Amino acid sequence: MGFLDRFFKHSNNSKDELFNLYSIHQLDSIIQDSNHRTQLIFKHSTRCSVSRFVLNNFIANYSSQADDFDIHILDLLNYREISQLIAKTFNLQHESPQVLIIRDSTLIHHASHEAIASVDLQQFL
Repeated sequence: MGFLDRFFKHSNNSKDELFNLYSIHQLDSIIQDSNHRTQLIFKHSTRCSVSRFVLNNFIANYSSQADDFDIHILDLLNYREISQLIAKTFNLQHESPQVLIIRDSTLIHHASHEAIASVDLQQFL
């Protein structure tokens, strides 16, 4: 389960900890941290079967590269305002599922739905 621990925080205390991007203030930190290490945000709808499928596929295909990025999962249903702020900050349309890659405080790539499967993360290191 080690790789999945990079994606999900396990806690019996709070549903909020199931996904690790849960505060608007964290977005500022993610952007700041992107100046030192590439950041990846996976926006995911927990009620959408397509989103769940794409997330599972992402986890299966990118496990070997997970240590090269700081990975943040956003639960869109519980934190819609964060998704809206992300869209505004990076001037892009909200989609779900959606992957964003941020480096040097700049969105360098994004993909949604089935296009996520064709993202070559190595090119963004």
